[in-house]
Amino acid sequence: MKQGMGNSEACRIVGISRSSGTRWRHGHTVVLKSGDVKKIAPISRLRPAAISARFLSESERITIADLLHAGRSIRAIAMELGRSPSIVSREIRRNIHEPSGNYRPRTAQRSAERRRSRQRSGKIAANPKLQEFVREHLKQRWSPRQISNRLRANFPEQREMHVVPETVYQALYGRGSLDLAVDPAVSLRSGRTGRRPRRRKEHRTRRFPDMVMIRDRPAEVTGRLVPGHWEGDLIIGKGGRSAIATLVERTTRFIILVHLAGNRGAENLRDRLAEAMRPLPGHLRRSLTWDQGTEMACHQDFTRQTLIPVYFCDPASPWQRGSNENTNGLLRQYFPKGTDLGVHTREDLAVVAAELNQRPREILGWQSPLEHLTRLASPTTEP
Repeated sequence: MKQGMGNSEACRIVGISRSSGTRWRHGHTVVLKSGDVKKIAPISRLRPAAISARFLSESERITIADLLHAGRSIRAIAMELGRSPSIVSREIRRNIHEPSGNYRPRTAQRSAERRRSRQRSGKIAANPKLQEFVREHLKQRWSPRQISNRLRANFPEQREMHVVPETVYQALYGRGSLDLAVDPAVSLRSGRTGRRPRRRKEHRTRRFPDMVMIRDRPAEVTGRLVPGHWEGDLIIGKGGRSAIATLVERTTRFIILVHLAGNRGAENLRDRLAEAMRPLPGHLRRSLTWDQGTEMACHQDFTRQTLIPVYFCDPASPWQRGSNENTNGLLRQYFPKGTDLGVHTREDLAVVAAELNQRPREILGWQSPLEHLTRLASPTTEP
């Protein structure tokens, strides 16, 4: 991979699977028969990292000194080394010895090594006020992007309070000279404590009669300018024995969580969805988009009860209800995979929905879904 090959090609050449290659590169944990846990370090950490060729080597610095002594120009030296003239010029200017005015290559090499190994405190670590802001909002499960943009909104004239999302990620993962005392597995929607590559997903497809496909959905749904069009799905609990229905309004990203009381059957889902959506005003009940799961087998009865038409996505096409997919990822911060979702009450779901509906969203200009929905609550409000 250091030669520029991708993971799949490198694994094919070595003769291992892609999953083995991923474990080798990122490290993994093995549970021994004795019950002890053994951590296997990534292969990249088993040997010292080589210095990148983009840095000048000691031999190149000696060549610079020799050619300078011979009276060669900076451009001629750069051509000899195969480097940019600006690199050579900057190297000489940075390491010129006063008052003699001579360039000393070995002194320059030692200075470069000291600069390369220097440990600098991160921007968050150096600012207690910024550190507290980041820590408190991570505990509220705000994403690094939300934190970054809210900092700019709250402190527009204080550049010392501005950080990019990556700075927050580095501090959260423990690489920014700061321990935020926040568990990434809780704070981040991914639940990971370190960076991992995206995994390939297998898609389950299933069809049943009387479905109206997404291609027949009104054009106004795609534009997201008219409120009242919803996307829905289930998040499944441990062993497939429990579930929560999730509804997301496409324009405002407003969330409704539907309690299924441990019964994910089609008839129970029909009744619970109808119960959740009937209180909405008519202009906020225009359509519902779902995947092809059999839990929506009673969709025609649901439409008769609520007058809300149901449209179905194409097989293996979760991006066709992307707002709902994104929301389900956010919800996994509260309802982790592999846990029993049946233990959560209606009140628990209401608390989670309220927290997410009050969280600022980039797609809404850093308004919250609740603020956006309130603005559009009146049928006469222009989108």
